[in-house]
Amino acid sequence: MKKIILLLSAALVIVACSKVGKGEYMISGTAKGIENGKTIILETQDETGMLIAKDTVKVENGKFEMNGKITEPAFYTIKVEGAQAPIPFILEEGEEVTIEVNKDSIQKSKVSGTYNNDEYVKFTEELTKIQKKLVDFQTKNTPAMQAAQQSKDTVAINKLMQEFGKIQEEVGVTTKAKYLAYAESHPKSFISVLILQGMLNDPSTDIKKAEAMFNEFEEKLQNSKPGKAVKEALARLKGGPTAAPSMGGAK
Repeated sequence: MKKIILLLSAALVIVACSKVGKGEYMISGTAKGIENGKTIILETQDETGMLIAKDTVKVENGKFEMNGKITEPAFYTIKVEGAQAPIPFILEEGEEVTIEVNKDSIQKSKVSGTYNNDEYVKFTEELTKIQKKLVDFQTKNTPAMQAAQQSKDTVAINKLMQEFGKIQEEVGVTTKAKYLAYAESHPKSFISVLILQGMLNDPSTDIKKAEAMFNEFEEKLQNSKPGKAVKEALARLKGGPTAAPSMGGAK
């Protein structure tokens, strides 16, 4: 009986200490080296693709914090005043997202603290490895291409373009396979439903396979905004009735 009371007491302490309630989010950020008073903007896209600001805070002693309400996972960005590129991440309900801003290289900023963000980081790292062939080729051959263009050496230009095209095709095939494999093996990941949504825009996609994949997703993912869009697309492609559109996201 004593053990049960202790366990219940511990659970109550955990709940009491929690900074995030149901339907809420919290972003804890560090911005070392960034001046006090610099603005941090939380942004997302509206239905037309335009960026809209959802929250704005100031850096204080190298830190910043944001909180609010959200109904389901969605892509957002953090924009640091003076930085050229935003920091993309997935904002989630009931989770604490941690963002470590790298003032010298915004692309090296780190996002962690939730399942979907950890998955997003790992997934993008894998894609970067796949696309390294293209980057390496461009780095190695840019001087040669520039020289060929200046001398109007069409033979050299065509050769380089053919080699680049071959690598581009190879990387494209590998990337597509990576997307498919990820979505099939991660039925709980928000990225998976986005991948499937993109796949349905490709006429070569096997609809039966796409539907089978969607049916394996957890219910929460199926009922998300992109999940409902996938369901509508599948119904449309199969010639059946479509469901009414649903709105979701942060408020």
